[in-house]
Amino acid sequence: MNRGVQMGNNGILIVRFLIFVIGLLIMAFGLDLMIVAHFGATPWDVLHVGLFQHFGLSIGTWSIIIGFFVLGISAIFMHQWPKLGAYLNMLLVGIFMDILLHLPFMITPGFIIWKILMFVAGVIINGIGMGVYISAQLGAGPRDSFMLVITKLTGWKISHVRRLMEVLVLLIGWLLGGPIFWGTIIFCVTIGTIVGIALPKCQFLTDAILERLRNKKWNKDIDRGASV
Repeated sequence: MNRGVQMGNNGILIVRFLIFVIGLLIMAFGLDLMIVAHFGATPWDVLHVGLFQHFGLSIGTWSIIIGFFVLGISAIFMHQWPKLGAYLNMLLVGIFMDILLHLPFMITPGFIIWKILMFVAGVIINGIGMGVYISAQLGAGPRDSFMLVITKLTGWKISHVRRLMEVLVLLIGWLLGGPIFWGTIIFCVTIGTIVGIALPKCQFLTDAILERLRNKKWNKDIDRGASV
């Protein structure tokens, strides 16, 4: 009996991990679209560039440093260490971004209207990816972990918390001289709403998939076979 239950649990964990990775892949694709569109950096990238201009190192290094710093704050508030997925997030998103940037259609459009459409598509896809990977509940990335912590502590809506985070980070990045363009404002204003809509729907879908797997007949058959 125990063996069958263990096999069933392992199967559920594998599915959750697949959902987690797919979500990160979708999120990375959205980030790449925003980068290639050349219509403005995200608030966090504005901060990373500003820190780079003032203190050196590299933009990627500052992204990692800020990521660990934010994870540390989240751990303090929650009184527990972040899940493994939080660290995998920082690693896998970077790898996926590098791979997807080599897709043949990842070319900056020549007309402003296409740049806008590409950037907006990137924002929407990025928000959906966040919802998908967070719904696997294997650990949110640094920024998303902090968002969930503040949401839990304050009881505010995810959309409000995310929007406030982006505005504050954008303000600090701007004070440090980071690059801001229209796309930055679009991302800052809309990402909270997109994640606020996407996350509950993705969580509902993921929970439904996992529940269906738990109730599948093959789980019962495994248990029955292991108990014979």
